[in-house]
Amino acid sequence: MAKQSKRFRALQEKAPGEEALALDVAVAKVKEFATTKFDQAVEIHMRLGIDPKQADQIVRGSIVLPHGIGKSQRVVVFAKGDLAEVAKEAGADVVGQEDLAQKIKEGWTDFDACIAAPDMMGLVGPLGKVLGPRGLMPSPRAGTVTPDVGRVVREYKAGKVEFRNDSGGNVHAVVGKISFDKDKLAENVRAFIDHILSMKPTSVKGTYVRGIVLAATMSPSVRVAA
Repeated sequence: MAKQSKRFRALQEKAPGEEALALDVAVAKVKEFATTKFDQAVEIHMRLGIDPKQADQIVRGSIVLPHGIGKSQRVVVFAKGDLAEVAKEAGADVVGQEDLAQKIKEGWTDFDACIAAPDMMGLVGPLGKVLGPRGLMPSPRAGTVTPDVGRVVREYKAGKVEFRNDSGGNVHAVVGKISFDKDKLAENVRAFIDHILSMKPTSVKGTYVRGIVLAATMSPSVRVAA
């Protein structure tokens, strides 16, 4: 187990422990932990009552949060012709074809999102071994394989968040910065929770959301009442 800092141990004593708090109270508590020299990211972790081994129970998608995530995301786009120009105008950091594919094959993954026009998937498909494990592989289900590359680039630049349940049935996502106004951070969290609730697979029986936790980068976690 990693050794906890004096700062973290002091904050741990102020944390509510296993008690689940109302969302606005939980957000206020998380903001009390803003004692680092940098602006901590705030993450949400949701434990879902799904069977990750069942294809029809996978919870995967994306959402544009109301107030962004406080970070400028690096976006790369596979496109050619007019769509390449549209992607550049929308703010894509890198736009390419074979040259970009070769760079990624060689191990370059210094970006947060990868978008591809449909006619580029023949080129992008072989990159799955590099992009897949990092959660960067373009997918129609996630909205990152699309002819509307300009709109999607703008969404990611505005703070679009992708998510997919892990092998334990948990969903994780960044929902903002600890410096965010309390109400804005709470609105982001509520929007994410509501989005996950709307995605409940029809085959799931029993309790769908089993637990919700908020945690800043270097601070104790706070449970949220579902």
